Amino acid sequence: MNDDAMNKNTKGDVDIAVRSRLAFSSNAMQALYRLLAATLLCAVLASLSDVFLTENNILNVLRQTALLFLMASGLTLVILTAGLDLSVGANIALSACLSASVMKATGSASLGVATGIGCGTFIGLANGVLVTALRIPSFIATYGVMWMLTGLTYFYMGGETIHGFPPAFRQLGSGYLLGIPMPVYVMVLFLAIGTFFAQRTIWGQQVYAIGANPVAARLSGVPVHSRLVLVYTVSGAMAGLASLIILARINSAEGDIGENLTLPAIAAVLVGGTSLFGGSGTVMGTLIGALILTLVLNGMNLLQINASWQPLVTGVIVLVAVWISTLTRQSGE
Repeated sequence: MNDDAMNKNTKGDVDIAVRSRLAFSSNAMQALYRLLAATLLCAVLASLSDVFLTENNILNVLRQTALLFLMASGLTLVILTAGLDLSVGANIALSACLSASVMKATGSASLGVATGIGCGTFIGLANGVLVTALRIPSFIATYGVMWMLTGLTYFYMGGETIHGFPPAFRQLGSGYLLGIPMPVYVMVLFLAIGTFFAQRTIWGQQVYAIGANPVAARLSGVPVHSRLVLVYTVSGAMAGLASLIILARINSAEGDIGENLTLPAIAAVLVGGTSLFGGSGTVMGTLIGALILTLVLNGMNLLQINASWQPLVTGVIVLVAVWISTLTRQSGE
């Protein structure tokens, strides 16, 4: 009987590995198509605006892409499990405000960084517990947490603004190294970590398996609940990190700092090819999605198109991306 159980678990691990490799091949092709779309978009913008290829604009695009990617990278893992985290923006707001308070009170950038990441991580962990232990659907759980965090942030700040942080901390968001903005280096680091985790570890393969079929994953021996808690915790931690980049960039914190950040992060994940149905997508794809959205908005600004059109265009891009993802999923079945 022990041998049978061992054989079953071994077979389950093999099945998960095979499914994950097949998914990775498909995801790699989708990422390539989106990269070609981003390249074509760059060519079009370069032909329409003389400013697009200037050094300042390119660095600005890279910085904005890095920030959007950091917000969306952890969220990618959540959506890979067919879940959703709507509390990202509110998490960023509370984490940034608490971090700012600690830095102003102590003068220590290190304590401020630890506070921001710690707050974000705790919120992510709480989301994971709500989804697994209390079995609340992720949409409802994180939607409720979003409102709770928003209320806490506004109450804590009391309408005040905290500004003026240590120069060393400000380098995180507005500094340069070898002419490249610091957030870009942070982006590359976490792109490598996220890609390695998702594609080269058994935990990452289990995340894909849960998104593809949670029942089959559980029967294969995957600890579904603990992996779900993990991905929500990672999403929260990345929101905490993003809050520090924003804080260091704008050099101030107020209660509404996280407003209008959740939907762009979700959009970057979806445009990058991660399926809302779960089990399909990559962290690299999310980077490309963030780049595409940043290029579109940057191009509209350069062409002096009314900013009121930006949400509409973003919505159209998301709908087209999800539609293509749905067609791809149906053709695969």
